[in-house]
Amino acid sequence: MAVTQLNLEFRFQGKKFRGFSCELIRSPRGVFPETFFTTACQVTVPVLLSGLGMMAAGLVINTVQHWPVFVEVKALMTLVPPLVGLKGNLEMTLASRLSTAANTGQIDDPQEKHRVISSNLAVVQVQATIVGLLAAMAALLLGALAREELDLTKITLLCASSVLSAFLAAFALGMLMVCIVVGARKLRVNPDNIATPIAASLGDLITLSILALVSSFFYRHRDTWYLSPLVCIGFMALIPLWILIAKQNPSIMDILKFGWFPIILAMVISSFGGLILSKTISKHQYKGMAIFTPVICGVGGNLVAIQTSRISTYLHMWSTPGVLPLQMKRFCPNPCSTFCTSEINSRSARVLLFLVVPGHLIFFYIIYLVEGQSLTNSKTFMGLYLLAGLIQVTILLYLAEVMVRLTWRQALDPDNHCIPYLTGLGDLLGTGLLALCFLIDWLLRSKGELGGISELVSVPP
Repeated sequence: MAVTQLNLEFRFQGKKFRGFSCELIRSPRGVFPETFFTTACQVTVPVLLSGLGMMAAGLVINTVQHWPVFVEVKALMTLVPPLVGLKGNLEMTLASRLSTAANTGQIDDPQEKHRVISSNLAVVQVQATIVGLLAAMAALLLGALAREELDLTKITLLCASSVLSAFLAAFALGMLMVCIVVGARKLRVNPDNIATPIAASLGDLITLSILALVSSFFYRHRDTWYLSPLVCIGFMALIPLWILIAKQNPSIMDILKFGWFPIILAMVISSFGGLILSKTISKHQYKGMAIFTPVICGVGGNLVAIQTSRISTYLHMWSTPGVLPLQMKRFCPNPCSTFCTSEINSRSARVLLFLVVPGHLIFFYIIYLVEGQSLTNSKTFMGLYLLAGLIQVTILLYLAEVMVRLTWRQALDPDNHCIPYLTGLGDLLGTGLLALCFLIDWLLRSKGELGGISELVSVPP
């Protein structure tokens, strides 16, 4: 599909017309090339704002971990990464689908816009309800493997909290994503650059806040034995209604038929990150783990979701499912071609990679200002943290290039099949690398303290 853009500039002196200039831009690939500066400007502000949202989510975790419900029901902390990751997956795939629909002109017609938006929102409600329940079951299973004490009251509380939190967050964030994508389309801003990071950041904060409030509500009313099961049954009973609404869009129905495996597998991958978090959060050598986990996981997930959405839009606009462009024929490209060429996707990968260190430095500084001396401020930890963030994002951006090519070659939509895997891997990589940073920093500080003590002991009287 070829796209032509005509830029006209009229020159006036006073009220007299003095001439005009005309610029004709034709893109045979269906998408206008963005400069490094344009991409950076459009991406930087949403990513920084999303980072602030993830920092707020970290502060929420750091606060609610001491609430009675989180102390009593240990599985709730294990539930945090898969549930947050689930909401990130659903909202980012929704944002990516709507961005692709906007860039390909599907929402320009009012009737078509209503059909696309309503069916997308309905399918997200179905996914949120079912996978919210599955996330609770996964947290219970991991808790059982860790030999945590569970009874029927705690099990129903966990399931009801997960389902209700997922449902409410899906509704609120879905409506927000619709407003952002439609507004970006009217302002002639590429929604691929702004929708996914905002979806991820607000998704973390809103989902965690709702989970904390809802679980505390059920904990206070735990003596009303029928309340939690009734909530689960009631929201499951709404699923046929959402499916009926989604049926008006056949392509969306394909997601309900074939789109479960990526989301469920991503939830399982994130659950292992949740297990790491629940095992480290209460240990003194990992102090600050609760605050930094949403930040490092969210930054990696945001950046890889932006890149995946951009590559997917690029393929949708000038290729057909099952057929890769000539320059993307290789399934496993050279890493240099992913980051160091003049191709549009390589330029955007460089922009996203260059944002990692400055972004994390800003977030680190703000977190330290808020929490003060309660967090480690050693230069060793800061260096390890920045290195971990770079490693995480580099791996994710390369995997995004590989996975989008593989899914497109199989005639699958990367918006639905790649983002869940990549954000799940981002959660696992981020949590694991962050725990390793805390451990290495603690070992180095312990070794230094032991060395200082041994020197004092060896000094003769």
